Amino acid sequence: MSSNDCWRGCMSLGPWQVFLVLLIIMVLFGAGKLPQVMGDLGRGLKNLKRELKDGKLMSTEDEPHH
Repeated sequence: MSSNDCWRGCMSLGPWQVFLVLLIIMVLFGAGKLPQVMGDLGRGLKNLKRELKDGKLMSTEDEPHH
């Protein structure tokens, strides 16, 4: 088994992990702010995907070396 296979297997999210993360978010922010927090998270992910698609984010290989 390669380290990449272990990483993929160890980092997969199951239903219990998702439930636990949502529960922690609800405790931290309260149920009233949950829709706002999830909306902000969704907008952030959408912007990240769009910028990656457009190639606006520079990779570390493109950075000039000093």
